[in-house]
Amino acid sequence: MEIKCTTRDPQPATCNSIFSFIEETKGLGFVAVGFSRPEGPLFFDRFCAWIAAGKHGGMDWLGRHLDLRENPERLLENCRTVVTLAYPYASRKPCTPDGFTAARYTEPNETDYHARFGKLAQRLARSIKEHHPGSRTRVCIDSAPILERSFAYASGIGFIGKNNMLIIPGHGSYFFLVEILTTAFWSYSETEPMGNKCGACTRCVDACPAGALEAAFCLDASKCLSYLTIEYSRAVNSETGRKMGNCFLGCDICQEVCPFNEGKSSMALLLPSTDEILGMESENFREKFGKTAFARPGLDKLKDNIRAVRGNKKM
Repeated sequence: MEIKCTTRDPQPATCNSIFSFIEETKGLGFVAVGFSRPEGPLFFDRFCAWIAAGKHGGMDWLGRHLDLRENPERLLENCRTVVTLAYPYASRKPCTPDGFTAARYTEPNETDYHARFGKLAQRLARSIKEHHPGSRTRVCIDSAPILERSFAYASGIGFIGKNNMLIIPGHGSYFFLVEILTTAFWSYSETEPMGNKCGACTRCVDACPAGALEAAFCLDASKCLSYLTIEYSRAVNSETGRKMGNCFLGCDICQEVCPFNEGKSSMALLLPSTDEILGMESENFREKFGKTAFARPGLDKLKDNIRAVRGNKKM
């Protein structure tokens, strides 16, 4: 995004401070940074219709606080700039010695991304305050009621693919999004959001094993394997276990088949065997996975998932 400096803006951030901030984000490992205004999210009406149609499964929290999702100034009074940051996660897929996998974002040897990127974002928030004395900030990482992909898209760092993922050309879609809301006014040359670059490709829709991608841009989360293996409160059934293939936590298939992620499908032996996980007690699980993304579904859910997947294999 091109940065524009102007003295006509009330209390503008200086050009040097913006460039310095961008360089700091790169030094911390972020692969993209964008800026947008705290206006109504571009896809808010579509999101509300998706909720009204019940496509969010049992994730009732997504339908709450729609007033906050519609207006970021309700998350931070007098918010004037939304900073969007993208941080890559490992392209190698976590794998057990016996050939079972988990979604890439889980990064089982790393602290859960909420904690990790919360610290990095707070560091950047302090930099904003140093560059713009008197300003206030609020860090948002996907648990906050903000339509992060809408603001990322509006900032110009990427486009929304047919699998509903934000895609950054040159980086694909394997990354986390972080937002920093700030009362600081940072001026930039506004451009049209990036046009969709999927073309006629429908690989993601065609490959979705559970039919959750009912059409381009149309996701029924209640069918999605990521939802069913993480957020769904009940044990998955044998039919779902068959659709899961070898992956017992999450699903990356709509990203794996995407041309923008080509060459990023290797495996990494980062996980204990499924026998070891099934034999874990709560204390062992907390020691191994208590600070990771695996803590979200919890041990009982992981065991149910593994049994469903292994029930369709010849062990």
